[in-house]
Amino acid sequence: MGEFHQVNKLFLTKYDVFMLLFRSLTAVAYARHIACKSFFTFTLVLFWYLSPLPAQDLFQINHFVEIKIQFIDKDWDTKLNTFKQQGLDNRLIATVWIDGTKYESCGVRYKGNSSYFNVRNAGLKKLPFNIKANEKNKEQFFPGGVSSLKLTNIFRDPSFVREVLAYEMAATYMHVPKANFARLYVNDEYYGIYTNTESIDERFLENHFGESSGTFFKCDPNWDAEQKQGCPPGEKASLIYLGPDSSCYRAFYELESKHGWKNLIELTEMLNNQPEKIDSVLNIQETLWMLAFSNVLVNLDSYIGKFCHNYYLYRDSSGLFRPMIWDLNLCFGGFPFDGVTPTPLPNEKMATLSLLIHMENAKRPLISKLLKNPTYRKMYIAQVRTIYKNYLEQQQYLKRANELVKLIDAEVNKDPQKLYSYESFRKNIRESTEVGKVIIPGITELMDARTTYIGNHLLVLKTPPEISNITAAKQSDRVVFNIKATETITCNLYYRSGTNDRFTSLVFQDSGTDGDSVAGDLIYTCTVPDPGVTAYYVWAENEQAGAFYPENAGIGTYKVSE
Repeated sequence: MGEFHQVNKLFLTKYDVFMLLFRSLTAVAYARHIACKSFFTFTLVLFWYLSPLPAQDLFQINHFVEIKIQFIDKDWDTKLNTFKQQGLDNRLIATVWIDGTKYESCGVRYKGNSSYFNVRNAGLKKLPFNIKANEKNKEQFFPGGVSSLKLTNIFRDPSFVREVLAYEMAATYMHVPKANFARLYVNDEYYGIYTNTESIDERFLENHFGESSGTFFKCDPNWDAEQKQGCPPGEKASLIYLGPDSSCYRAFYELESKHGWKNLIELTEMLNNQPEKIDSVLNIQETLWMLAFSNVLVNLDSYIGKFCHNYYLYRDSSGLFRPMIWDLNLCFGGFPFDGVTPTPLPNEKMATLSLLIHMENAKRPLISKLLKNPTYRKMYIAQVRTIYKNYLEQQQYLKRANELVKLIDAEVNKDPQKLYSYESFRKNIRESTEVGKVIIPGITELMDARTTYIGNHLLVLKTPPEISNITAAKQSDRVVFNIKATETITCNLYYRSGTNDRFTSLVFQDSGTDGDSVAGDLIYTCTVPDPGVTAYYVWAENEQAGAFYPENAGIGTYKVSE
């Protein structure tokens, strides 16, 4: 029988491949010359250990990145503010140091919307920055092939940990950026602690999907743009169908590839008018994960909230659009508008936010169209149940939040430009904190009540199938899969051969009862006429509920061994 392991896709950047090759050659050189202990060998080995680490280490959570920006222009702030106020993407040239390494001719601009304008209008210095390594020198990158850094000023988060914590949790289920903390200096003045977030760009797509040439959209409306006259009324980046004219979509979506409006229009038309075929153009599992995660963590500054934004769409070489969630600094109730209630939601309303919010809202078709499919609805609830068990049931999220608080405590205390007091930082994990006229809920104050609500929800309490003893036997011309299952009516195998292939679905056949099992488990079998199968997962359902194996299916799969 073939072994199985839970695996996630991993792609290396060209930089990473170079560094691995270089280090391999260095090791060979060391082996050949160790006897003579040559100075050349010593130098190579020393360089091996001191050379930059792969891309992910720039965002390693336990590492504070030290970033220094040196502008030539003395009136740099005035110029950058002018660019921002005028809606320009212009940058100023600056020298930047990343952990002591110097990078010349970088491009720097301010970023953000409310996190910029609210802070600017309050007369505070701690503004968010975007730093581009290859503004002038197209061959220059930050460590790991990173082309740009996005430094957020931890706006409306007195806990300081919402964004880093949420991204780490989301990575269990989805393709998301990494995030950690940074110390920022501008012209030798210390600006304090920032969140350093990985960009969703070509490098991100290469790392996660092994490609970057497909249709690519940032789904974030241009708040200053007006929709073209004569178009159907739009609803932000909600993916409602606005007809065949691409100009009707341009106020709501930002095209980041050279082409792709036709693909987006096809997606919206299929989603709204032919939802039974939506799996031919949309990655269903990844979409449901995005919706489930935002709902469980009360992340309303997202598709499920008032502004219906903060995600990207990438259409891979198989023809499927894949959503990627973005901007998680207002997770855990930091944004209290659900797009249904016109006034801010109090804590008790956010704690009991409906798991099926927007189910009947035609202006949120990713929810209203997908969740009307009984199987997709069971998949969504299975994902809600998984997030609940992984992070909420035993307060695992709180344990990690406390670790992050301990990590940054001293840095927050000495931050001269922090937007919120040290006292607010110390209490906002557990208690609500007033920020101006806004109340930011304590994370556990909200999530303890949310945990109770989800744990007692009738849909979550329904008994899902249980699957055990999954085996995959590779033969010369096929792979035979067997599982044992209880509380199951149907089981589906999802499998693929290539890393960019779509998952193909096959139905397991009931092979009878396991006579050796006290519980009388049913044995299911499935044969794939393709010996090249490399990865798979299983979906099982009964009349009331369903379950994935592995439970983070989509990003998580089992591996078929040789």
